[in-house]
Amino acid sequence: MKIEHYDAKMKMRDAIADTPVLLMALSRFNIPLGFGDDSIDEVCCNAGVDTDTFIAVASLIAGRKLPMKTVSLPTLMAYLRSAHSYFIDYHLPQIRRKLIDAINYTSGEAVALVILRFFDDYVNEVKLHMEHENTGVFTYVDRLLGGKRDPEYSIDRFLSTHAPIAAKLHELKDIFICHYHGQGADINRLNSVLFDIINCETDLMSHCEVENRIFVPAVRELERTVGQGVEADAEPEGEKDPEVHNLTEREKEIVRNIARGMSNKEIAEQLFVSVHTVATHRRNICAKLDIHSAAGLTVFAIIHGLVDMTEVH
Repeated sequence: MKIEHYDAKMKMRDAIADTPVLLMALSRFNIPLGFGDDSIDEVCCNAGVDTDTFIAVASLIAGRKLPMKTVSLPTLMAYLRSAHSYFIDYHLPQIRRKLIDAINYTSGEAVALVILRFFDDYVNEVKLHMEHENTGVFTYVDRLLGGKRDPEYSIDRFLSTHAPIAAKLHELKDIFICHYHGQGADINRLNSVLFDIINCETDLMSHCEVENRIFVPAVRELERTVGQGVEADAEPEGEKDPEVHNLTEREKEIVRNIARGMSNKEIAEQLFVSVHTVATHRRNICAKLDIHSAAGLTVFAIIHGLVDMTEVH
């Protein structure tokens, strides 16, 4: 019978038998196997892992209702960093190797080259996304844990630009299933790598859910505790204009950086996205505003209070 919720006194082996995907959580919490009949609480305590945090993550991964308990942010950030390392250093490189074998990349087939480039561009976006969290967001939270609040940043600002990172894997999967007729492709290897892509897509979506539904609320609560009476996300007066309101937070940030004289490459590096993504945002911005030059966007940014004159170069 399916377990309705996880309890600290439940045997860890029973939880894993019910939901084998929890093995991934064990790895990311750095919990070793060989725990016999120990309870979840005993296993977590022996590994130096906060039990309530493990149960919260395990519940979300397993599709259970999240328990109303306080999580440990240091434990959760260690879990998220470990997950980032798994995707960047192991799983995505493994998929790439299997992809090369499956599509017969060495034959020089044009479609195979394009598919591999598509995958490589995606991996680069994932790296930038996760490096931003490792070096920017987690550093911000570390300072919060030390009692210091940055008035220029908040976790809600992170959330407003926290785009899903599994969509391109879904596209790649559909390209193979619906359109790919590669010459020399090995059908068994192709199906195997497709299975890996589907699992990775699901894993990445679950990872983002952990960040959005567990990490962000926990940081928001910490901000309230540490808060210095500063509304970090208060909008400037100019942003109440309908024209500005039609722009997303990411598009506003790009307009600001254009006004500051930054190139697409420089904007991409600052926002931890690809140059292609910045170019796409610029096209959308120009279409929304009917302004098609950097000079015009700069004037728009000044008029609507997105930047100060002193920032314009």
